[in-house]
Amino acid sequence: MLKINTQSEWIARANEVLPAGGFGNFDPGIIIASGEGSRVWDEDGNEYIDYLIGSGPMLLGHGHPEVMEAVLEQLPKGMTFFANNAKGIELAETIIDAVPCCEQIRFVASGGEADMYAIRLARAYTGRDKILKFEGGYHGMSAEAQMSLAPSKRVNFPQAVPDSAGIPAGVAEQMLIAPYNDLEAVAALLDEHDDVAAIMVEPLQRIIPPWPGYLQGLRDLCDKHNVLLIFDEIVTGFRLAYGGAQEKYGVTPDICTLGKITGGGFPLAALGASAEIMKHFDKAKVGEEGWLMQLGTLSGNPVASVAGLKTMEILRRDGTYDQLRATGVALQQMQADALSKAGIEHQIVGDETLFDIYFTNGVCRDYRSAKHDDPHRNVIYNAALRTQGIFKAPGKLYPSLAVTKADLEKTRDAVDKAVQAISAT
Repeated sequence: MLKINTQSEWIARANEVLPAGGFGNFDPGIIIASGEGSRVWDEDGNEYIDYLIGSGPMLLGHGHPEVMEAVLEQLPKGMTFFANNAKGIELAETIIDAVPCCEQIRFVASGGEADMYAIRLARAYTGRDKILKFEGGYHGMSAEAQMSLAPSKRVNFPQAVPDSAGIPAGVAEQMLIAPYNDLEAVAALLDEHDDVAAIMVEPLQRIIPPWPGYLQGLRDLCDKHNVLLIFDEIVTGFRLAYGGAQEKYGVTPDICTLGKITGGGFPLAALGASAEIMKHFDKAKVGEEGWLMQLGTLSGNPVASVAGLKTMEILRRDGTYDQLRATGVALQQMQADALSKAGIEHQIVGDETLFDIYFTNGVCRDYRSAKHDDPHRNVIYNAALRTQGIFKAPGKLYPSLAVTKADLEKTRDAVDKAVQAISAT
C-alpha cells in the first residue's frame, strides 16, 4: 500500500495547526505512528526502543494483552458517564489499599489537576494561604506550580520566579521557594512564616533522590508547625514500589497525588488523604464556607479505571518490581561502564526505576547543583542514542517491564556509539 504521508509531511502539517508545531510535550521533530511492547515506530517506519513510555504511564509496555482485554471488554458497556460507576469505585478501593496516606480519594483526569486540587485542599483544611515548594519541583501547570520550576536566573530564596507568562504577580506572594534536600532552609522558613498551609514536594524530585532522613525531616517539621505535607506522586506512585515513594522511603504524607501509571495509559489521576482532610469535598460535612468544589467530565472514567485496575493487578504479582529494578540496574551499569572506560566524567542520578546521566563529577543534590558541566555533551549523547534507535527524553530514562534481553543488548550497542560520539568531539 502506498504510504501517503511521510514524517516530514506530518511535521509540516503540524506547524500549520499547532503552536511551535507540537502538543507542548515531547520533541515535535518526531511523529509516533504506533507502539507495541517495548517498541515504538515513527511515521517513516523507524523503530525505537521506548524509554520515554509516554512520560511514565506505559510501565507494562504498549498494548499489554491483559490491559487490552480489560479495555475491550469495557468499551461496549460504556466509555464515560459523568456519574459513579462500579469500576471507578473498585479502582478507588485498590488505590486506598496500596497507598498509606489514602483513606479516601477523588479522581481527576490529569496529574496537573490533582496537584492543583491538592494545594486547594490544603488551604481549605488549614485556613492558610502560603505553599512552600522546592526550586525545580514539577507540580503541573497551575499558577502556583509554575513558580520556580525551571528558573533561568538565580534569585534569593524564598522568592518565587514565574515560569510562564499570564500569571498574576500576586501568586508569587503566596509561594515560598526552598532548595531541595536542605532541611535547615525549610526549618528557617517555617519559623519565619506562620501562614503556611502545606509543603509540596516530589519525593524523588525529577530524578534527584532525597538524602537520607530528608523526607522524614520534612514530616517532622510539618508536625511541629501544624503544616500539611503533600507528596506529588504523579511520577513515583506505583513506580518506586507498589505503594509508591511512601512505601519505599517509609514516610507518610498528609495528602498525595497520583497519576500516570494509575490509569494504565488512559487519562486518569487522583488525590487522596485521610477522611478528615477529604471531608472538604463533602458540603454536607463542612458547609458552604469549607466546601471545595471539584468536578470533571472524565473523573472516574470506566475505561481508564479498568486499565488502571488491570495494571495494578499485574504489578502486584511476585517478582514484578524485582524485574523492573534489574532492568534499571542493567541500563545504569552499561552506561556507567562505557562512560568510565572512555574517561568521561558523569553521575547517574535517580532511582533504578527512573534516572539519567549528568555529565559532571559534582554532587547533584538540588536544582542548582544537578547540571551538566558541558551541556553540549548531553545533546550529543541523546542525539546519538536517537540515531541508534533509542527513544528517551533528554533528561530522563524510564525502564519498563516490557524491555527484553534483546532490547538491553541493542541499547548497549547504542550507548557505546553514543559515547564514541562524545569522545570524537
